[in-house]
Order: sequence, then C-alpha cells, then structure tokens
Amino acid sequence: MIKIFKIIIFFIKFIFIAFLVGVIGSVAGLVFLSHEISNKSLPSVQTLRDYSPPVVSRVYANDGSLIAEFSREKRLYLPIANIPDKIIYAFVSAEDKNFFAHGGIDYLGIVKATIRNARTIIEGTGRKLSGASTITQQVSKNFLLSSERTFTRKLKELLLSYRIESTFSKYYILELYLNKIYFGMGAYGIAAASVDYFGKSLEELELHQVAYLAALPKGPNNYHPKRNVKRAIARRNWVLREMYENKYITYEEYKNAISKKLDTNLFSLKADVFAGEYFSEGVRRKLFQEYGEKILYEAGLSIHTSLVPELQIMARRVLRENLYKYDVTLGWPGPHSHIQEDMLMNWQQELAKIVVPSDVSPWKVAVVLRNNRKRSFIGIADRNASQDMEFSTGSITLDDIKRYGVQIDRKISQRKQIKIQNVADLLNVGDVVFVKKISDNTYSLRHIPDVNGGLIVMNQHTGQVYAMVGGFSYDISEFNRAMQARRQPGSIFKPFVYLAALENGYTPSSLILDAPFVIEQTGNNDLWRPKNFGNIFYGPSTLRLGIERSRNVMTVRLAQEIGLRNVVEYGQRFDVFDDALAVPSIALGTVETTLDRITAGFAMIANGGKRVKANLINRIQDRRGKIIYKQGLYECVNCKVKGRIDTNNLPDEPDLIDTRERVVDSFSSYQMISMLEGVVKRGTAKIISELNLVLAGKTGTTNDERDSWFIGFSPEITVGVFIGFDKPRHMGKDATGGKFAAPVFKDFMQQYYKGREPLPFTVPSGLNFFRINAKTGSIASLNDKNTILEAFKPNTRPPKRKNSVVYTQGQEGVVQQYEKSEDDLLPGQSPLY
Repeated sequence: MIKIFKIIIFFIKFIFIAFLVGVIGSVAGLVFLSHEISNKSLPSVQTLRDYSPPVVSRVYANDGSLIAEFSREKRLYLPIANIPDKIIYAFVSAEDKNFFAHGGIDYLGIVKATIRNARTIIEGTGRKLSGASTITQQVSKNFLLSSERTFTRKLKELLLSYRIESTFSKYYILELYLNKIYFGMGAYGIAAASVDYFGKSLEELELHQVAYLAALPKGPNNYHPKRNVKRAIARRNWVLREMYENKYITYEEYKNAISKKLDTNLFSLKADVFAGEYFSEGVRRKLFQEYGEKILYEAGLSIHTSLVPELQIMARRVLRENLYKYDVTLGWPGPHSHIQEDMLMNWQQELAKIVVPSDVSPWKVAVVLRNNRKRSFIGIADRNASQDMEFSTGSITLDDIKRYGVQIDRKISQRKQIKIQNVADLLNVGDVVFVKKISDNTYSLRHIPDVNGGLIVMNQHTGQVYAMVGGFSYDISEFNRAMQARRQPGSIFKPFVYLAALENGYTPSSLILDAPFVIEQTGNNDLWRPKNFGNIFYGPSTLRLGIERSRNVMTVRLAQEIGLRNVVEYGQRFDVFDDALAVPSIALGTVETTLDRITAGFAMIANGGKRVKANLINRIQDRRGKIIYKQGLYECVNCKVKGRIDTNNLPDEPDLIDTRERVVDSFSSYQMISMLEGVVKRGTAKIISELNLVLAGKTGTTNDERDSWFIGFSPEITVGVFIGFDKPRHMGKDATGGKFAAPVFKDFMQQYYKGREPLPFTVPSGLNFFRINAKTGSIASLNDKNTILEAFKPNTRPPKRKNSVVYTQGQEGVVQQYEKSEDDLLPGQSPLY
C-alpha cells in the first residue's frame, strides 16, 4: 500500500516538474520570440499618431447640398471630440465592454470566450467560434498588421496592443477604430455609415439607429436592413440590452428603442439627386487633371461648386423635352425591348428584369398587356426612393399614338409613312416601352431619342456655371456634349466677326454688300461661292441686318475687309478656339469648338467685354478645412484690419477691385448686345420675342443642317444650347438653330423668369443714340416708318447718304461697286471700291 502511495506521489511530482518545465520553456520561448519580433519586425505604433486615412472627397451644390462623392473607400473622418457619447457607449457595449478597464488585452474575456468555444465544440452545434479581441487589438490588426491567421501574427497583435495602450489615450484609440471599420454599403467609418444608412449626421441619430450601426461591424451582410430585417433587429436589440446592462441607458430608453423599426433611409443621398451627373463628372475631370488620382480619391476634399439645383433640374427637363419633341418627328423607332406573350402572366417579374436607364425619370418603363382599337393597356414598373420596384397599370390612347405618323428603321434610315387607325398598328402585346404619366391612369408614349445635345447656364459676370446638361441620359452615355463634343459652331461664330469690325472703325449702320461672289478658299486655286440660306441676296445691308438675318455672304465679305487674321485673333481673344487657319470660311464658323467655350465667349460680350471662363468650382478645402483653391475675380483692398477695432474710429469700407482682363471696350460690347437683341426681336430667333423679356442671342446652323445652335443671354445669365447627332448627319430640312435650338433657350428662360423681375442691359456712359433707318443705316427722316434707335461710340454718328448701287454678274463671279457718303468712310478708304 505504501509502495503504491509512493508511486502515485512520484508520478504527481513528475507531472508537476514536467508541467513546470513546459511552462518555463513556453514562457522563455515567448519571451525570446517577443524579443525577436519586437526588435526585428514589429511595426512602430508611432505611425498611428499621424494617421491620415483615405477619405471621401465630397462635392456640394451652391446651397450646400451634396451632389457627388469621389473615393475608393467611402469614409468621412471625424475626430473623437465630434463623435457623440452615445456612439462610444454603443460600440464599447457591442465590441469591448471592458475597454475602459483593460490595458489592451481582456484576460477575463479570453477565459469566457474559451469556455464558450469549448461548450460549442462539445455540443457540436456548428456555431462559429467566438474570439476575444479588444478594440485595441482590432486597431493593431487593422492598422499595423495583416489578416493572416497565424500564431506569430496573433503574438504581434498582443504586443502591439500593449504598446498602443501605453502610447495613446483610450479616446484616441476609439477615434482610430470608429473611423476605420467597415459598415457595409461601401461605407467606411461611423460618419459615412450614418449618412448612407440614415441620411443623417451623427448628432441627429436616435438611440435605436446608433445601436443598429454598432451591430454592423460583426457582419454587415448578416444584418442588411432589407434582406435580413429580423436578424438586424435582433442584433440591434442585443446591443441595446448590453447598453442597458452596462448602465449607459435607462430601462425606459431601452424599452422605447427596441420598439422602433430599423428606420433606415438607404440611397437618401444619391449623386444624381439634382440631375447633376454631367456636372459632377465635369468637376471630377477637372480635379483629376489639377491634383491627380490619389488626392482626388483619398484626400477628403470638400469641393464647393456653382451648381444651382433648381436650375440644374430645370435645364435637364427642358433639354430632354425638346430633344424628344424633335426626335418624334423622325417617327417611331420601335419598342425598347419585348417580352414573349406566354411570359406575361408574370409580367411584373419579367419587366423587372429589363435593363433601362436609371435617370429618365419622370418616365417609367411599361409593357403592353393587351390592345383594343382605341387603347393600349400597359403594366408599369417604377423604382421608389428606396430602389424598390413598384408596379401599377394604366393605358395609352390612340390619339397619343397617332403622333407617330411615321415608322422608321433608323439602322438603315428607311422611313415608312403609316396611317394609324388602331393602337395595334404601332404597338404589339409584349412590347416594352417608356411612358410619361398624364393623369391617374393615362400615359403618353415615349422613346429614347437618337438625337442628342447639351445645355449650359452661366453667370456671365463670374463665369460660374449654374447648370450643365451633357446629353439626354448620363446612364446611356457619359460623354458630355457641353464640354467634350467638338463641333463646328456655324453662324453663332458671326458675332465675333462683327465685333472685330466694331472694334476696327465700323458702326452697326455701316453698309456691306450682300451679293454673290467667288473667292479663293485655299492656296491651290480652289474657288468657293458662299451662299445665304435660301440662296437669296439682298444688296447693301447694315451690319445690324447682317447679324439679325444671319447673312452668310456679307459676313464673309466683312471678314475679308477687316482681315482674316483679325477674325482668327478675335476668335482666340474670346477663347472660342486655340488656333485656326485664316481662310474665308472661318467667318461662318467652320472651326471646331465646344459649347462651354463659345458660351463663355458670348458671356464676355454680355458682361461688357471682361474675360471670364466657364468655371464649375467656387472653392476647395482640404480635410482640415483649409482653403486650397478659391475662384477670385476681384481683389479686396483694406479687407484685413490688424489689432482690435476702435468702434469710434471704424476703418474705411473695403474696396473691391475688378481684376478681370478687358477683352473689348464696353462701347463695342454694348453695340454687339444691341445687335443681338435685334436677332431676338426681328431676326432668326424671333420666336423668343414672344416672352416679352430683355433677351439677346444668336442662332447657328452648320452645313447640311448637321448641328443646331443657340446662345443667348439676359442681363443676368448666358445660356448655350447645342443639338445634333453624336455621329454628325443631316437633321432634316430646315433644321435650323432658330427652329430647334432657340425653343430650348425660350423654354428655359420662360421658367427662369417665373417670379423673377427682369433687368435691363447696362448702357455704358458716353454712347450716343440716333434714330436711324433700319434698312439704309442713315439718319431717319420724319417720314421713315422702319426706324430703330442705334448706339454710336463717342465722336461717331450715322451717315447722311444718298446711295446708288451697281453690280453685274460675270461667269466667274461678280464685279460690284457702290458709292458711299464721305461721312461713312473709314480712315484711308476710297469713296469707290
């Protein structure tokens, strides 16, 4: 018995000694390994002191509304001082309840996790084993280590946690953690998550919303607010219970919070909320060119733009309606898609599968369910604000369908005239089409137009772009026709030719012969015969008549008189183009430009001759709020006052000095404004005069009616419009700027001036005004009926003339001559030429 007892004692001693040796060896090994890791491969925690994470750059409209975000990781960095206590309490309760007590490692938590995991293994429930990582350990892993699951990495994590706790405060560790973690939906950091899930700032969040965000880091997809609602609510309520048990909230607050729905508001701040996709893309391209990819996507810039949401929405609506209005004249192009009749029993599911542009609202997508003679009955799908599909039914009338009197195969440009007597003559059961709501159950048929265009609205005094639309649908095509499409401007270039003449001694009443002639266009003896629209010639005409009626022949003749190099120089001076060949056809706008550049050129005329450029950005701030760019056209003198201000001896009011470069003198600029007013009152854009507003502008049409333009302005804003096919082609007979582009300007201005008081154009002091005969340009007599009030520069006046004109046409062209009064001659000009 004694021997057995001794044997047992021996074995106990042996096991104890072996255990002791093992522990000592393990500790020695850990110490050695820790020393090796610490000295060789452990990252420095000091890198966390200057941590600067990738932060989303945000783009704002001029009223502070968010219109776009640029980022690789959608993160808004907030210092801990700006994070409410309720956020901190929720995350500590959910992730690390002993955070404020431990030194980086929660030993008690490790023991509890070990027991839970042992029970899970024994019971064989298949549950995922739980860890016991503290918030500090998560910071060390996420910031300084990889995610590999190895003993060495875990040991590094423990060592770094100790170092982090001894180097930084608890609250700085929380700041790093809350700004780093991923919440799902592309959101990194608590601030971005608050915006994406609820459309709120952190201060605006309610307790149940805070708890839901604290529930997400464990597994965002597991607690998705749409796909996993029950699990999301259960996890949120668990966080609330932990907050109550940890005494961060009262029982009443807990009971009230768990009774709430999730209350998420996904997609509440989409980038296209103001129809500004083309505008924000223009901003992105500009920033990319100026600052580079890394700063754009990671530096957390705050970009404050000139976009006016009200005008942006208005501009897109007006352009779309007019593009469709033109395109419907080309005929019905066919349905967007088609669903087989045997699939229409589940038309909602089938229609939801059809891919359609997401930015054609208020249009909806629909499928034809059945037809009778006078109505087409349709099923309609629409996405609500939460991106959920909603379905309804309605009908399209025969009268609406009759608008499409022509059916066309646009791939081969074959037109077929059809007489629509039945809705089935155009629409078949299963056709997927677009519709616009007219009344409760009645819809109008629509289609995506082939023609496209651009519209830009600019403050002519600053160059700030208030609105920009680069096409019918950004979802269909990101190509921005307002900034990227290089097209020939045609007749809208003529004002710069006439302005060059006004700057070189001509007056609005100077006469230029409008008669056919032949000219050598290039140096290889090629002959060119410029023609007027309609091939009609009118003889001697004033500069005003030339611009109002958009006379081609007299514009080319005027360009020759003042010098083609002079015309090119004025095109460059107004930044319409960088360079061009000095050939006669340039007077008719045969050089390529973009809508934003030539609209800015018109803005310089409208503002009295001061240089501006189309500008989308007012100012840019870095993540710390420092202004790194600010648009400035004025220099402020005496703006800064040093020291304390003596209220009894206030400093002088600051002076704003206009630093804009003068492009042309204010007299020439006003004369051109007045002539362009005539285009609206009496000329090619007379349709706009129906508004009875103070407006000016110029129509433009290129050869073979490929492009339709109108650029006009009021005393406040300049608006440019372009319409044409992306692959230039004939737009149809009489597809002029006055017929297609000017109505876009008219519709926009009509809406713009609702509730606004129109202002007059500013007349520079020193101009003289004479009542003249509008046709001859001479001082009007008492019996003249066709008279206008014309502006003349100081020391100039209209002529008193008796003109006679003789011109004869030969085989190769025209030899022409006409007499002028001596009063109308330019310096060095002969009375007969």
